[in-house]
Amino acid sequence: MRRYTVVSGIFLAALAAVQTTRLVLQWPIRVATYDVPMWPSAVAALITASLAIWAFRVSADRG
Repeated sequence: MRRYTVVSGIFLAALAAVQTTRLVLQWPIRVATYDVPMWPSAVAALITASLAIWAFRVSADRG
């Protein structure tokens, strides 16, 4: 179970890094004709970073 939480934490931390990079560099995202605003990336970065921290804490407690 520890390996799963570590891998999950790494994956979620990478997703948080991508979302944060999008915010900092102002990368545009367009779906068909709709421009996706930046605020969903901020929410996604906060959620994925929180889940990554949680996964790392769980893996540290079990290790």
